[in-house]
Amino acid sequence: MNDKALPPLSGVRVLDIATRLAGPFCATLLAEFGAEVIKVELPGQGDPFRHIGTMTETGSTLNWLSENRNKKAISLDLRKKEGAEILKRLVADCDILVENFRPGTLEGWGLGYETLKSIKEDLILIRISAYGQDGPYRNRPGVARIAFGFSGIAHLTGEPDGPPLMPGSAALGDYLGGMYGALGAMMAYTARQRDGLGQSVDVSLYEGIFRMLDELAPAYAKTGFIRERMGADDPNAVPNNHYRTQDGKWIVIACTADKLFKRLVTLMGRSDLLDQYATLAQRVIGRDAVNQAVAAWVGSLPQAEVLRRCLAGDVPAGPINTIADIFEDEHFQTRKTLIEAEDPRAGKLVIPDVLPRLSRTPGKFRSLGPDLSQHNIEIYRDRLGFSEAEIRRLKNEHII
Repeated sequence: MNDKALPPLSGVRVLDIATRLAGPFCATLLAEFGAEVIKVELPGQGDPFRHIGTMTETGSTLNWLSENRNKKAISLDLRKKEGAEILKRLVADCDILVENFRPGTLEGWGLGYETLKSIKEDLILIRISAYGQDGPYRNRPGVARIAFGFSGIAHLTGEPDGPPLMPGSAALGDYLGGMYGALGAMMAYTARQRDGLGQSVDVSLYEGIFRMLDELAPAYAKTGFIRERMGADDPNAVPNNHYRTQDGKWIVIACTADKLFKRLVTLMGRSDLLDQYATLAQRVIGRDAVNQAVAAWVGSLPQAEVLRRCLAGDVPAGPINTIADIFEDEHFQTRKTLIEAEDPRAGKLVIPDVLPRLSRTPGKFRSLGPDLSQHNIEIYRDRLGFSEAEIRRLKNEHII
């Protein structure tokens, strides 16, 4: 790594006027790779995400501190005419603007794409919403949990005889939406480098989830097959499941090819299973019998021993970790997947490291989420040239 190499987004200026998670996470990803991100919040209140999750002595939550890292923060009421005019001045000197309001909200404030484009022709506007900027449902309220249901993933999550469940994290859809927003921003920025033109990027929460449901759509279109809940099982590979060990822990074994299954049954001492289940097609048909045989073997041994035998036999297997397990795991530690963040307000925190890992121009953590209005003077006085008297007036009128 060249320590003197500039981050890939050095010199890129981003306005984050979004709230909660999807849009702000998009902007955070850009900030981690060198973009200057200015977070715009409602005066006196701030982003609601400051108050969602585990509260710290700073008056902000761990959610806020971790997911709004590397940003500067200003307050500005975009609902007021003068506030909207101030945002236009900021837009004139920025490259990317990120928002995740319900479609039509920016237009109602006089800040629609065409208006912003007239101020800065090469502006890139990232728009993240539940259902997208068009379509009959565009005006419906929606969050990630709604997108889970609408996209089809909730229907697939849970046990066959149980209700549809949340797939792990209520915020997963927001993170996916933010990732697609950042990807769209980089594509649009690359295109701008070539032709000098900006564009708007339309990201919906449900489509980001739906895109990751493997062959669900083509299988239904081709055969009419409607996949149902299968618990931890896999419709296309057996055994590919979670199994409980003798000591009450859990392990995942993933035999997605015939040669892997042959290795597994060999170390299980159950080569007889190859008589009926040597091929993937046979195992899919005999799913229950195969899973029962593997579960019985796994259940006879402690987790560490199952792992040792599987890895020695070159069978893909791994533990199902709790967060406590993760903090103790040597691989997490060696790769520094978790990093310590020192903060004068909150002391020492542990947060996920920056991803992806670039060899020459890696991203970097610099600071935790900023205090409300922390950079008002820097932006309004030093950058926009407002006088101290103007700043006091704007503050007294709750515009900033």
